[in-house]
Amino acid sequence: MVAKTSLLNKEQRENMLNILSSCFPNPKSELKFHNPFELLCAVVLSAQATDESVNKITPELFRLAPTPSKMSELSEDAVGNVIRTIGLWKAKASYLVKLSKMLCDDFNGVVPSTYDELIKLPGVGSKTAKVVLNVAFNKPTVAVDTHIFRVCNRTGFCLGKTAKEVEDRIVPLIDEKYLLHAHHLLLLHGRYVCKARTLLCNECKIASICKKRI
Repeated sequence: MVAKTSLLNKEQRENMLNILSSCFPNPKSELKFHNPFELLCAVVLSAQATDESVNKITPELFRLAPTPSKMSELSEDAVGNVIRTIGLWKAKASYLVKLSKMLCDDFNGVVPSTYDELIKLPGVGSKTAKVVLNVAFNKPTVAVDTHIFRVCNRTGFCLGKTAKEVEDRIVPLIDEKYLLHAHHLLLLHGRYVCKARTLLCNECKIASICKKRI
């Protein structure tokens, strides 16, 4: 299985994550939030948008609707007026209102802490659910976004034709001691070093391990 899904051996993968741990000693989400509900909303909003753009609108959004109950009382238009500066804002406004209503109706206003329950919520797919599980509930999950998909394929850490394929394959390739933080280690490396267009290979601390599958 490993031979088909990774170009790196176990020692190389562990070394790579160890080096990234030194590069990013405090790996965490760059979304701003205070509780699982705010995180859930922020992650839904972050689809095809930058964390920076989401962080600009969430203070006002969470001032108006700090709880699922308050959010569910707002109209989709009211939510849309606050978040309209980010992409897909109409759909996201609908998701936030509907998922808040479901949280109130089915989960007593509490964000669930299991994958199967989270993906029942409107607008919450596998990636969003795993981010919430990892960040809010400290579960050893790895959500694969565009940054992680790119880093995994370029370096040879985990191969896959789609983000979901990498997501399904990556966990067994990660040593247990790195599993909790692997998501953010790979994400931050992709965001700041192994970028989509301007690769900083000369500054990359894992260049000697990387298979450079660009």
